[in-house]
Amino acid sequence: MSATITDFEPKIIGFLCNWCSYAGADLAGVSRLTYPTNLRVIRVMCSARVDPVHILDSFLNGADGILVGGCHLGDCHYITGNYYAEKKIELTKKLMQIAGIKEERLRLEWISAAEGVKFSQVVTDFTEIIKNLGPFPCMDKLMELQAAQEVANGRYFRILAVKAKDFVDDGNVYGERFTKHEINRMINEIIIDEYISAKIRLMIKEKVMSVKELSQQLDLPPPRVLRHITDLKRSGLAKIDEINGTTPLYKAV
Repeated sequence: MSATITDFEPKIIGFLCNWCSYAGADLAGVSRLTYPTNLRVIRVMCSARVDPVHILDSFLNGADGILVGGCHLGDCHYITGNYYAEKKIELTKKLMQIAGIKEERLRLEWISAAEGVKFSQVVTDFTEIIKNLGPFPCMDKLMELQAAQEVANGRYFRILAVKAKDFVDDGNVYGERFTKHEINRMINEIIIDEYISAKIRLMIKEKVMSVKELSQQLDLPPPRVLRHITDLKRSGLAKIDEINGTTPLYKAV
């Protein structure tokens, strides 16, 4: 008999900063507060140390939900670490959304060392949300996760994760300042482009395909697909494998 949603016990990974959230979890334990046992904790020195690749890798390895806990904004032991963590999680959620993964499976919370009760409540609430979402469909989303992971590991995403906040606060090296709306629009365009390229490369790694086939499967205009193929060829990541009549078939290198 298949398990119903009420039988489902999610696997949740918690990345907790050493100074606040982990101490809050410790206080919850010392205070004998009850909360679900679904959370498996990984202690990090700062929430900023949680890499988007770690989050996506956790999903690839069977996690149903990810909780990231840090110090309250303004209270980080490393001054601005949690501000960068906030931007990383925001970008990771954008990437998950583009990949068709429910962003509710990733949660960021600020929990101080004195907030054992809050820690207990957050874990209880998040566990219930993940239970309602059901098991993470890893096999159905395998290629999407792999593509997202490639994007998160790429230089553009890493630059954005570090510099997006600085662009808004301080402007670029030329002193030009950007509004939050302008930054978000630029980020969306870059992440979408990087994700499409990564997915195309994975698709032509599995089998040789034409631009038309890729266009149909990705539901994108052929000229846009061709632009990505051209960029992949220029970067040495794709090449023409054979010509079928007059149609080039591409494969990943």
